[in-house]
Amino acid sequence: MSGRKGSIFAGTSGWAYPTWKPGFYPKEVPARRFLEHYGERLNSVEVNYTFRKLPEPEQIAEWLKATPKDFRYSFKAPEGITHRKRLRDCGPAVAAFLDAVEPARKAKKLGLLLFQLPPNFKPDLERLDAFLSLEEMRRAERVSLEFRHEGWFTPECFALLRRHNAAMCVAESENLQTPEVHTARGFASFRLRMPGGYSPAEAAKQAARFEALAAKGRDVYVYYKHEDEPTGPLAAEAMRLACAGGRADATGEPVPAAPALDAPGAKAERPVSGQRVSKSVRTAEKARVGK
Repeated sequence: MSGRKGSIFAGTSGWAYPTWKPGFYPKEVPARRFLEHYGERLNSVEVNYTFRKLPEPEQIAEWLKATPKDFRYSFKAPEGITHRKRLRDCGPAVAAFLDAVEPARKAKKLGLLLFQLPPNFKPDLERLDAFLSLEEMRRAERVSLEFRHEGWFTPECFALLRRHNAAMCVAESENLQTPEVHTARGFASFRLRMPGGYSPAEAAKQAARFEALAAKGRDVYVYYKHEDEPTGPLAAEAMRLACAGGRADATGEPVPAAPALDAPGAKAERPVSGQRVSKSVRTAEKARVGK
């Protein structure tokens, strides 16, 4: 790894959830301003919309306009690539996907391109190699593969991913836990999907884990589960607060830390802290990566 320190980009898989009021979105914030408010508190989002339909240029332009310049959009690949064609004969579909998200790349707001395989997609390394070798895939800068069949978790698969500099998404859910093996140079991919969110103590442990990866030069992309309740965005926010905890920002003012589970006044029954991350945390993050 180089001497640069990586950044930690955290968010959820979507933002357009009215049921996140008032736990995450204030009551007075209209739906048209959800993304703007989201971008004030979190610094990345995984767009699942692209799994079903590619965005129009005007639509993605509005998304880009609503968020700060250091915000990152990751996009889930269309189901036609991963679930219907199952990585076969999909060069034109890959090209259309990359064309659709090109405005995010030009704006320097492009995060990961997530290719999530279905659970019944069994290992086929020859097919995966052919897919990652497509001419169209040369334009894909940061690719993450989420395998949902445990047969993929082999040294041979990890070696193939390393050869193509593609990340294996480290995903956790009730059904499957991906081993934490990082196969890409310069970035890492996480999807944290346990129901009910994560406690402040768990968020602090996650922050330490992600900061260790960032210290080694990897940009870390972390996406929490989107549910009707705002446990996902609050978990992402608590983790970001834990990353910034205890350090002064560029002005010398201390950055608030996420409350420890056993701290005075901490409420153990809440899955995560609802404390808001704003400019002080972003300033601390920039200082940490030397920007």
